Amino acid sequence: MPEIKRIEFTKEMKHTHTILVPMMLPIHFCFLEHILVQEGYRIEVLHNDDQRIIEEGLRHVHNDTCYPALLVIGQMMEALKSGRYDIDHVALAITQTGGGCRASNYIHLLRKALIQAGFSQVPVISVNFSHLEKNSGFHLTPKLLVKLAAGFLYGDVLMWLGNQLKPYEIEQGTCDRLTKAWIQTLCDQMDSLRFTHIRKNVTQIVQAYGAVPRSSQTKIKVGIVGEIYMKYAPLGNRRLEEFLIKEGCEPVVSGVLDFALYCLENAKIDYEYYDRNKKAAKLA
Repeated sequence: MPEIKRIEFTKEMKHTHTILVPMMLPIHFCFLEHILVQEGYRIEVLHNDDQRIIEEGLRHVHNDTCYPALLVIGQMMEALKSGRYDIDHVALAITQTGGGCRASNYIHLLRKALIQAGFSQVPVISVNFSHLEKNSGFHLTPKLLVKLAAGFLYGDVLMWLGNQLKPYEIEQGTCDRLTKAWIQTLCDQMDSLRFTHIRKNVTQIVQAYGAVPRSSQTKIKVGIVGEIYMKYAPLGNRRLEEFLIKEGCEPVVSGVLDFALYCLENAKIDYEYYDRNKKAAKLA
């Protein structure tokens, strides 16, 4: 097996390369894509979603490795092999948690898969907050992080309200149209983001969803829990939210910011119990 060499995503590549991002959160990633495009990146969130992704993942990821790794890597490898992209002008982005979890190791499996498939020239960007890797052409600036936080807050609100409305909507499709319209409205405001806008927008969103005619029928609420990718990604859970709605249930999914709050709390506990990362604990 050839040496796995890291190809850096450079400043020049920011203007020449399309960055492919694996899908996890259908609503939230609309904001992610829009915000990164605003920052000057060429971003495309992948929507390929069929059996070929699983087959491609199995070609490159051992079947003892966790299923999310297989799907994420399979989705990106299928995209590269599809012929839709110029391989010399494409990059991949993937998150690294920095912990002992497999999510820190996806990136190494992905680079190995790229070499096996003959795509060794494709840069892989590590999106992390643990200083694991740096790329001169990709930076999580404070301004960008504030916008992403707002986008993910909006994503949580639209996801929660959508799941509370869609099982009860009298006119099918109303909820999806409303969600799509609000995503566009909120994306249009991202250039001039203000915290006062967020409070006003959330109030208006709640009123808009609350004004939609709905059935008074009582339905069973079903919580979707578990590993973060499988909980949120339609590719991972086989569109579980849609299935539950068709079966006459109301899906309940915790927000992404719940996970963020857990991470902040964890940073505080790391310092309190293990005397680690004092600066991170104060920030948290």
